[in-house]
Amino acid sequence: MSIEFAFLDGLQTLRTSFLDDFMVFVSSLGDRGGIWILLTMVLLVIPKYRRAGIVLACGLLIDLLLCNLLLKPLVARPRPCDVNTMMEYLIDRPHGWSFPSGHTAASFASASSLLFAKCRLWIPCTVLAVLIAFSRLYLYVHFPTDVLGGIVVGIFAGWLGCLAAKKIKVREINR
Repeated sequence: MSIEFAFLDGLQTLRTSFLDDFMVFVSSLGDRGGIWILLTMVLLVIPKYRRAGIVLACGLLIDLLLCNLLLKPLVARPRPCDVNTMMEYLIDRPHGWSFPSGHTAASFASASSLLFAKCRLWIPCTVLAVLIAFSRLYLYVHFPTDVLGGIVVGIFAGWLGCLAAKKIKVREINR
């Protein structure tokens, strides 16, 4: 863990007022999967993108099961902000365990779901996923391995979501 703390402490040297505000905002987009749930709902109501919306919904559901209900309680890793309480934090201390990063896992589950669904939205979603993942490090609420674990879990959930969605028949109307 000392290497991970050294990395996180090194990131703190990048802090500026602008970056602090930007990272708090970016991280908040991933709170409770909000941005990804909203995107899923939008895609589900647009007939041309309904299939991608179903893949995304499946990927997020699988991510929820794997990340929040299975891995977090199983690993039960404390957050860096719980270990190093001397830091000045920009957000309220998150509750729950650290591994894997739920924000990161949901973000990469979404981006990879769209990639596997062959929906071009995967490109901007991947950019946002990377920013959200980085924000969790910048804000000192996850270790680097939590974020790496979230990326792996998310991509796996997106892939499984695509497989699950193939089992669901949906009437698509192209306009």
